[in-house]
Amino acid sequence: MGVLMSRRQTVEKVQKVSLAVSAFKDGLREQPSARRQAEVGGTRRGTLEQAVQEGEEEALAGPSQPEESSASKAAWERLRDGRGVEPEEFDRANRFTPPAFIRPKRELHDDEPPDISLEQREQVLNDEICEICEVWTAESLFPCRICSRVYHDGCLRRMGYLQNDSAVEVTETAHTEMGWSCYYCDNLNLLLTEEEMYSLMETLQHCKIIPESCLTLDDFLHYKHLVHKQQFERPMAEAQEEQAALQFSALDPDKKGHIEWHDFLSHESIQLLQKLRPQNALLRLLTAKERERARVAFLALDQDNDGFIGEGECRRARHTWFRKHQKETPSCNVSISHVGPMSESSPASSISSKSQEKTPPATEQEEARPVDWPGFLRENVAYILAARPNSAALHLQPPA
Repeated sequence: MGVLMSRRQTVEKVQKVSLAVSAFKDGLREQPSARRQAEVGGTRRGTLEQAVQEGEEEALAGPSQPEESSASKAAWERLRDGRGVEPEEFDRANRFTPPAFIRPKRELHDDEPPDISLEQREQVLNDEICEICEVWTAESLFPCRICSRVYHDGCLRRMGYLQNDSAVEVTETAHTEMGWSCYYCDNLNLLLTEEEMYSLMETLQHCKIIPESCLTLDDFLHYKHLVHKQQFERPMAEAQEEQAALQFSALDPDKKGHIEWHDFLSHESIQLLQKLRPQNALLRLLTAKERERARVAFLALDQDNDGFIGEGECRRARHTWFRKHQKETPSCNVSISHVGPMSESSPASSISSKSQEKTPPATEQEEARPVDWPGFLRENVAYILAARPNSAALHLQPPA
């Protein structure tokens, strides 16, 4: 108990120092604007006329001016730093300071084929203490279905990652087959390096995409047209536009008529990873839980144990395995309780009639082409990564 209390006291001290540093930085951030206002208008009285005048000047400046508005600039900074959406009214006084995130860096050996054996199973164990407070309290810890981290719901709430009814959702799904992705794994944008992130930001700014905003179908298609023309210097074909419209529908499963910023950013991040990194580098991003789920699925599809499956089975895996579970969906036939919670339907499970209707039928030629274990991983790695977010959206629509 003495060790536990000393560790808790240490964490509290670190949190207090972090809050003090954050307050100091916020004070420094506010000083230039206050000094600038003092120079222009002398002592600020806070009159209605001054507020209206300032609003009109900011509106007239528009996005074409070199200096962006403070809200827009803060949104781009959050995007660059991988912090996600952070409301201006975020109450830091009663919350933990989120940990600083360091974007990954590419290594020289990343492009080499990783050694992922089919026969050698991996023992996947979750951490024993909370990632935030480093305290062990057994059953009250929520595990991530992608990595080995575990969390207290109270710690997540004090950090601002659980708001409104999200705490109830996490409680209901974290220990089920559906599972729950922690705030690291839920954000596919955190997989990008600094160079890749700047490349994406340049593209978004060039196409005049406003960060943290929703996109309608017209906005999404307009963006896709601009990106295609910028990359290939020719207009997008009609078939490609139809594919983009299908992707929009996959990102809007509730048919709201728009896609959320988080889903759009995850989609663009996985697209950029596919474009800039070879499949070997993507395979190195898989966690032990993801590799073990892929291993279990392949062995279940390989009925004759010859190390090969048909192309049709591999294609059906892309359409059904990574689709999010619906409520009251039967559990899969293969037991993987030692791996941890799953979020997607396994091809090892019996495919429902609804899934069969959505899955394009495989031709005899596709069934004849054999796919081995390395090929299965390479063809599915992007869909494994795209299935990480908790959102019901399909962030990477498999081709028909």
